[in-house]
Amino acid sequence: MKKIFLLLLLVSASVSAQKKLDKLLKKWNTRNVPYMSVETLALPKTKAVLLDAREEKEYKVSHLEDAICVGYDKFKLKETLAKLPKDKNTKIVVYCSLGIRSETVAHKIIEAGYTNVYNLYGGIFEWKNASFQVVDTLGKPTEKVHTFSKDWGKWLKKGKKVY
Repeated sequence: MKKIFLLLLLVSASVSAQKKLDKLLKKWNTRNVPYMSVETLALPKTKAVLLDAREEKEYKVSHLEDAICVGYDKFKLKETLAKLPKDKNTKIVVYCSLGIRSETVAHKIIEAGYTNVYNLYGGIFEWKNASFQVVDTLGKPTEKVHTFSKDWGKWLKKGKKVY
């Protein structure tokens, strides 16, 4: 009986956190870029170019393996396009901390003609919360994740918060 109760409690907490994240993203995003879940991205068959729309100082703490830092405040579309394959149907997944800044960057890439672009739902925080690996600048696994600010850091449940 205790095990069933504990399982129901965990499922309930997970659903509650999902609803809160949905509410946050609805507040900040226009949903003009389709989402990709961290679980889908983590599948071995999901090959994509990964773009990190966080600032360089955030990227240096940790990032998804093989991600290209394109930033947000000083995002330059022309420079980013030069780093992308010429095939406009290439799958591209853009992420940031939670999926807010990445929507803006992803939309600019779509406007440049790319047709297979996604915003990572919940960003690097959701990636780490799902126990997927992040790496440091040397490509070594790390528990550290830059949380942008203490207020936004509340969304990171796993890993070591860096401000």
